[in-house]
Amino acid sequence: MPRRNRVDPWGDLVANPARGLFTGNRGCVVDDHEQVVRHHQTNLLWITCLLEFRGWRVDLARPHRWTPIFFLDEAVALAAGHRPCGECRRAAYAAYRDAVSAAAGAHKPLTATELNRRLADERLRPGRGIDRAADRKLWRSTLGELPSGTVVLNAERRPCLWTGEALRPFAFEGWGPPVPIASDTVEVLTPPTSVAAMAHGFEPVLHLSAFA
Repeated sequence: MPRRNRVDPWGDLVANPARGLFTGNRGCVVDDHEQVVRHHQTNLLWITCLLEFRGWRVDLARPHRWTPIFFLDEAVALAAGHRPCGECRRAAYAAYRDAVSAAAGAHKPLTATELNRRLADERLRPGRGIDRAADRKLWRSTLGELPSGTVVLNAERRPCLWTGEALRPFAFEGWGPPVPIASDTVEVLTPPTSVAAMAHGFEPVLHLSAFA
């Protein structure tokens, strides 16, 4: 990703620390009265987009159109099962695709459809409703085997960013101060495909608080 895309969104964080760095798409999640009625639409395209791109404007809750959702940073977006958008984040998408392809030992770059299917298989067990937290597919690993940028659950089952050295708990305003590591074995929120991408060179854009 060009350096300007890594820096431009951060200027707004001083005035609005909970704004986050990215928006995303998982289909329309509102009804005709603009009320949230579903966790996601029945599609595989879960992407992470820039907050600003070509001056486009998208309503926050327009019926029958995709509903923007917001992420603190890319570590959160990846943990939610999203991948970089291939249009507004072309360079990031290519880096993610190539890293996943390398991890899979593919002879040619995986297609967007193949990436989407991998992530869809890793995100959720069958279920319904707005809150799907209980349906998340978690997996276990040791911290030493996880790349920086992975989101895991700590002993209190609180989502935390693994920086490679410390666990930082999530808050909407940013990653908190490091918390004690009770066990080297953790449950992982970030899907295996995205963890493999980071382990093979993909660098997620992190909120400034991750480096505090």
